[in-house]
Amino acid sequence: MKIILQKYIPEASLNLVINLLDTYPHKLKIVNQRQTKHGDFRLTKGGKYQITVNNNLNQYQFLLTLIHEIAHLATHMNYKRVQPHGKEWKKTFQHLMLPFLNPEIFPIEVLPHLAKYLKNPKASTDSDVNLALALKQYSEKSDKSFIFEIPLGENFIFKNRIFRKGNKRRTRYECLEINTKKLYLFNQNAEVDLAENK
Repeated sequence: MKIILQKYIPEASLNLVINLLDTYPHKLKIVNQRQTKHGDFRLTKGGKYQITVNNNLNQYQFLLTLIHEIAHLATHMNYKRVQPHGKEWKKTFQHLMLPFLNPEIFPIEVLPHLAKYLKNPKASTDSDVNLALALKQYSEKSDKSFIFEIPLGENFIFKNRIFRKGNKRRTRYECLEINTKKLYLFNQNAEVDLAENK
């Protein structure tokens, strides 16, 4: 596992991660990109623990996602049935992440955003705009944009459908699907392709 993980996480984090894998044994699967999540934790039908993490994440996103999911496993082992991202998970995630808040592991530009996010972690790191932007700069360059970067009234493409960006409602944007004239709410950090405006 150590040899495989070397490709996906910062080298300075490797021994810490191996210790966590030994403490919380499970089957780790590195899978192809999923649109709706970076990773997940589940108890399989055979009663085994399994964690999956997307293979397209940069090394910092991968590490953060892996610890996020190990926190679910640890929470399940310690508390059994609790809310998936409730206070028990938050406390566990914060505790597991502390040794990783280190400039040898995460870049200096990411650390303040990561520390702020960890004060009250949410179900997805993408819900924190500043952290998502700080992490994105270490990904391979992409033509995609975050919705919050697109000007109001501009068209964009998501899952082969054309939308027009509308007003912000708290943390999401109201967007009109051009063909159906239906309104959809998009997370401000959803990644989309720009479209020609007509």
